[in-house]
Amino acid sequence: MPVQFLTAEQRANYGRFVGEPSSDDLTRYFYLDDADRSAIDLKRGQLNRLGYALQLTTVRFLGTFLENPTEVPESVVRTLAQQLQIEEAIELSGYLTGEQKREHAMEIQAAQGLLSWTDRMVGFRLSRWLYALCWTGTEQPGVLFDRATTWLLAHRVILPGCTTLERFVSRVRSRVENRLWSMLGRGITTEQQTQLEKLLTSPDSGRGSWLERLRSGPVRVSGRSLFQAIQRLKAVRSLGIKLPETTIPPNRLASLARFAGTAKITAILRLPNARRLATLVAFVSCLEATAQDDALEVLEVWLHEIFNDAAKANKKTRLRSLKDLDKAASVLASVCRTLLEVDSLDPRDIIFANTPPAILLQAVARVDELVRPPDDVYFSELDARYRSVRVFLPALLENITFGSNATGQAVVSALDWLRSYEMRIKPQPPLPTEIITGSWDRHVKKSNGALDYHAYSFCALDGLRKALKRRDIFVAPSWRYADPRAGLLAGAEWEATRTIVCRSLDISSDPKQTLDSLSIELDQTYREVVENLPETRRSASKW
Repeated sequence: MPVQFLTAEQRANYGRFVGEPSSDDLTRYFYLDDADRSAIDLKRGQLNRLGYALQLTTVRFLGTFLENPTEVPESVVRTLAQQLQIEEAIELSGYLTGEQKREHAMEIQAAQGLLSWTDRMVGFRLSRWLYALCWTGTEQPGVLFDRATTWLLAHRVILPGCTTLERFVSRVRSRVENRLWSMLGRGITTEQQTQLEKLLTSPDSGRGSWLERLRSGPVRVSGRSLFQAIQRLKAVRSLGIKLPETTIPPNRLASLARFAGTAKITAILRLPNARRLATLVAFVSCLEATAQDDALEVLEVWLHEIFNDAAKANKKTRLRSLKDLDKAASVLASVCRTLLEVDSLDPRDIIFANTPPAILLQAVARVDELVRPPDDVYFSELDARYRSVRVFLPALLENITFGSNATGQAVVSALDWLRSYEMRIKPQPPLPTEIITGSWDRHVKKSNGALDYHAYSFCALDGLRKALKRRDIFVAPSWRYADPRAGLLAGAEWEATRTIVCRSLDISSDPKQTLDSLSIELDQTYREVVENLPETRRSASKW
């Protein structure tokens, strides 16, 4: 990191007055209390008393003594002069040439208990605080400089020179970065390092480096695109990069990975060896979550399109078959009408005289063929798209392992069974049937009791797309499809913070009281809606 990183504005404003202080600042920092008055009254002459007051209030406001104590806004001089009953027209230039200026500064520092920058404990405490700040955050050097200045003011330390503090921040930040790079490259073998360096080279055929190919996610939604996204995930995992056991802040990893994901290859090649290796390690470790999210996002959209297209195709098929259905229904309606009109106990002769048995059987068969239950899942249209599903299904089951909450457990069990079936794992586990709802039952189970694998696959994919939308299913590592419960407090950690969290949310720490109040509120709202419903209907009818 460069030693000089401050802007010209930061340098000009450091330890200096910037404009006129506000009225609140004048009241807070430039008001002289009894102790201040006692020290000031000991000085001889109006010039010394005003100069002493200027240095006393300036160090209180800025945290440092000015080289020229008289370079203060007019409002400051006027405020102090009024309190000391000194004429504002007094010439302050004489205070600069006297010996009292330095003596006053030393006296104020001792009386106010101000610490010096050269104090060893000051440097130790500031470096420890700043080190933790750099390790857990990703603030820019200029922001760290401002926060270090605030720390010095809060701990009553006289500000050092601008360049001195700038170099101090730079050294601490460099120590943090060197530690981070060392930790990321600690467990990397020579073979893995070679593979990572190879990412910056171009393949024998084609344009772009391997790194550019890995960081380029899917841009289309199709079975082939999903398969390529899964292969990208597989390629990232094949590198075998594992982070060290020591906890590294996620935002530090994300910062390095973000640089590798957007920077040019030439810029990465120019990095020092340790930083380049750490950047590639962070990129690959974060890329697994990104690649897995990209694959699941394409999967979610692709399944939505498959089922939507099948539903549209089912509607078109139903519209084309309405004429045949009407014809068969007319035959059956005629037979039913005859049954209702004839008083004979055996009306078959009359029915068969008007409608031959062959025509009646044909009409019944036609109705059975065309009529579908209200919750039908249009499996025939889905089965016509099974070939496109086969493009990605084996790779999906092999490379992505799903976790779930209690609601999504049936879907995960079905996917696990499909995985064992695809990979020919012996012995074959029993078929999970919890996912087979009533609308899928007649398609999954054939008339002879056998299993329709195509139907069961679509049944599991239907449950998968619904569970992904509800976030009942999750994967790890992931940014968008991670376990939503991962950040929740539990056990002893939750009990320790329960009171603080509940107080900040303004709710009772006793769940029964909170639930009872919500139940009462819901009941009252429901009763109000019921009471106002007739009036609402009358108002709506007028409109």
